[in-house]
Amino acid sequence: MPRITVKKIYVLGSYLVYPSEKSARRRLKSLNFTSNALANHEKYNTDSSENINLIVSKVKAGRTYDEVFHSLLQDQACNTIPISHNLVSQLLYRFKDDWKSALGVFKWAESHETYTPSSDSYETMLDILGKTKQMEKMMSLLEQMNQRHLVTIGSIAKVMRRLCGAGKWEDAVIIFDDLHKFGLEKNTESMNLLLDTLCKESKVEQARKIFLELKSCIAPSAYTFNIFVHGWCKVNRVNEAHWTIQEMKGYGYNPSVISYSTIIESYCRNSNFNKAYELLDEMQAQNCPPNVVTFTTIMCYLKKNEEYYEALQIPEKMKFYGCKPDTLFYNALIHTLAKAGRVQEAVNVFEVEMPSSGIFPDTSTFNSMITMFCHHGLDQDAINVLKRMESSQLCRPDIQSFIPLLKMCFRKGKTDVLLGNLLDEMVNKHHISFDLDTYTLLIHGLCRVNKCDWAYGIFKEMIDKDIAPRYYTCALLVDELKQKYNYVAADHIEGYMKQMKSS
Repeated sequence: MPRITVKKIYVLGSYLVYPSEKSARRRLKSLNFTSNALANHEKYNTDSSENINLIVSKVKAGRTYDEVFHSLLQDQACNTIPISHNLVSQLLYRFKDDWKSALGVFKWAESHETYTPSSDSYETMLDILGKTKQMEKMMSLLEQMNQRHLVTIGSIAKVMRRLCGAGKWEDAVIIFDDLHKFGLEKNTESMNLLLDTLCKESKVEQARKIFLELKSCIAPSAYTFNIFVHGWCKVNRVNEAHWTIQEMKGYGYNPSVISYSTIIESYCRNSNFNKAYELLDEMQAQNCPPNVVTFTTIMCYLKKNEEYYEALQIPEKMKFYGCKPDTLFYNALIHTLAKAGRVQEAVNVFEVEMPSSGIFPDTSTFNSMITMFCHHGLDQDAINVLKRMESSQLCRPDIQSFIPLLKMCFRKGKTDVLLGNLLDEMVNKHHISFDLDTYTLLIHGLCRVNKCDWAYGIFKEMIDKDIAPRYYTCALLVDELKQKYNYVAADHIEGYMKQMKSS
């Protein structure tokens, strides 16, 4: 098998861009740190919560990882805690955006004689270091994994992706070249990982040249060609995507609905809907009929272009092709009808068509209805939909369920009772955590309705949760507080603003 080296790659030619995929293209999600860590976090979020909180309380932000390590090592209470894979997984999740704390905690756990990090814990730590551009430390940790024979293809995938993301694509190729050092093979799976990684980091042509070097030794799969279909489409080189489909057929693989739908999305993104419709016919002729995702994509782009009439013809086109809608399609249809101002038709889809088709609504369905009613001033209808969602066994409200209602409260001045009730429901009934945008909405909205003292209380809550407000939010609140002669609160915020400037 020919060895792909950096020197050889430089000779191969120019570079192009490849897109990061949307939800339907996240084929390697199982290799993503956050999905694994979040799954563990949710599964074990009640396990040893006191121990976790104790350890977290001992970790001070801003310390070096070595300081974190020694502070934990010298803490008698922390060192009585039994170390488990679940405990480490939860701690790494808590510090996923703070590599110093994460690495300090990881090294502390590793120092215990009774604990040996699992491959999953190592991979989580690799991803944290890579995400924060700590490449030398990431590579050192990979070598440590290798010494313990814990390197998997998933580990390599994380490292290659983070290297490419940091602009070190040559190093990612070297990792692929050296797979044998990790006890791994150069095969179709590992080749696809490299090609996919390079393409997602704007190296489509580079990936193509490498494929041409390897194809005589490593057999491509259908997914190999789909990688390039996505890449060419994202950089608006649809002709190459079509050519790739023909090449795919030459290798004995039939293009899938995903292959064609990717090209259709590229046409739609460029508002070339006639070409998209032509490709629908081609798919049918190739005995590869479009699916509900294909039609949902077309309708969403038509809606984005404000071509509402054409977008609302899509359900009939679906029937012509014998394609049945699903929840996501109905969500897009409801949103399109709402944007077109056809409220009653959207209600009919929600109340009649979906139940008669046996399609259950999800949180996004309810949220679309709430947003539509709020936009059209139908406050009680929006609240009724929220209550219906709360009583549903199918889904629960999320933060996006409440945002339109909060905006409606400010718009209509309903900030005495309704706003308080909504916030109480969010926090105490549904245990929804506020993010920066929600806090910003509340502070700005309360300032506009002359309730700056309440806004200041929310500001302090933000700070207590280590959520940094935007500078203009602070400035607005300071002005409002000074107009109310609340100089103590204004001085507090101005002091915080000085810290923001100096940091």
